[in-house]
Amino acid sequence: MQGNGHMLLAAAIGRWRAIVARPAAGSADLIANMQALYQAVYDTDFAALDPAEVKRIARPAADELFDLYLTLRDRILEWQAQGLMRDAAPLAVRNAMRILRYTVDIVGEVANDYQRLGPGERTYRAFEGPPDWTLMHPALRVGERPVLQAGDVLLVRGKLHNSAAIARIGDADSQFSHVGLVHVDEDGQRWMIEALIEEGSIWSPIDKTLDHGLGRAVLFRHRDAALAHRAAVFAAEHVARSRAGLFGGIPYDFSMELAGDDQFFCSKLVRHGFVKASGGAMSLPSFPTRLAMTNRDFFERIGVTAVDTIAPADFEVEPAFDIVAEWRDYRVTSAIRMQDLLMSKLFDWMDAHGYRFREGLGISLMALLGRLTSWSPDFVKNILVWIGFPKIPSNMPARTIATIGMLHQTAQPILERLLALEMQRIESTGRPLHPREVQEELERYRAHSGNRIGYLVAA
Repeated sequence: MQGNGHMLLAAAIGRWRAIVARPAAGSADLIANMQALYQAVYDTDFAALDPAEVKRIARPAADELFDLYLTLRDRILEWQAQGLMRDAAPLAVRNAMRILRYTVDIVGEVANDYQRLGPGERTYRAFEGPPDWTLMHPALRVGERPVLQAGDVLLVRGKLHNSAAIARIGDADSQFSHVGLVHVDEDGQRWMIEALIEEGSIWSPIDKTLDHGLGRAVLFRHRDAALAHRAAVFAAEHVARSRAGLFGGIPYDFSMELAGDDQFFCSKLVRHGFVKASGGAMSLPSFPTRLAMTNRDFFERIGVTAVDTIAPADFEVEPAFDIVAEWRDYRVTSAIRMQDLLMSKLFDWMDAHGYRFREGLGISLMALLGRLTSWSPDFVKNILVWIGFPKIPSNMPARTIATIGMLHQTAQPILERLLALEMQRIESTGRPLHPREVQEELERYRAHSGNRIGYLVAA
């Protein structure tokens, strides 16, 4: 990396690295340091960099940013041992990690000429596509692509609005919506042990999971390989036994409560494997996600009763795990970032202005139809999926079906507006919208929309 672009970016990363290295005598110091890091990244004016220069230095810049991210993450174990990871410190660390990931995204988008998926085009299978779209931990790197091992934890993000809602539903704004556990059977076949809304707890061929239209994926590995292997076996056998019974397996747990093993959501299933494998010695999560919205209408609609839970992104700050590799498809990272910012605003508006979903007749009829199909045999559901209907589990209430539909129909027009505005900016300046500009545009949109935003109506 040489030239003006390199010098400016290297100077910025040097300042950020110095903040990460600052000592902290207590949790208040750590919180202040992480807030300073977040603000320093947020305030950096990348408009001083010519897009052609960013494109030229993109790969080494991404490597340096990823190395800084790993340095920050590696300090979590140290901070936890010192008793600093308490109060608001875990949230401040997460915020800093999130903005570093977005910075890598933007550098990659510039380097790839802001390409977006064309009509009918799919994302690459996770960890495939151009080699520079996969960043790997230097000490854990073996070859150009990561090799999945038994007990690895796979954290992913899809492109749907309900994925964004799952990512942003807690007190920590995250960038991930699903997590699963890699299991290697006696024949060497790799599987994803996971809990899906539409299927419950299942085994999925790992290639099917990696090829599921993902936008980003991160591979985590527990430092105790034997424990991780046992965790995968415990989870896989528990799911297999349930599928062998008369009642069709373990249903999805919409409550997000941690108690019990008769229903699972995705991160609870992974937690179950590690807790069982450790004989209860391993406590997950170390830093729980708090579902802190005061306007509980949305939670009630989707069946959430928990206040403290384990979210997929909680594995990002688990000290016992290392990051092996991180991948993203730069053709969709801009849209995912817009979804994140949009979903956070929708949830903020629910709390600050009392917005609630209000069903129309069409949505109510759609929810009723979905509820009726939820009791159909699997072969009928599969036929409906083939012709374009979503697969509805039998334990999903009509109110939840309606809410997912309203969420999509509310968010999609706003997302399309944001993406169009960004494309106009790129065509005129060669640079994307800053998250600050996206948030300002969303507030203008709310002010213009009055008391109704799609299916959301203010109190």
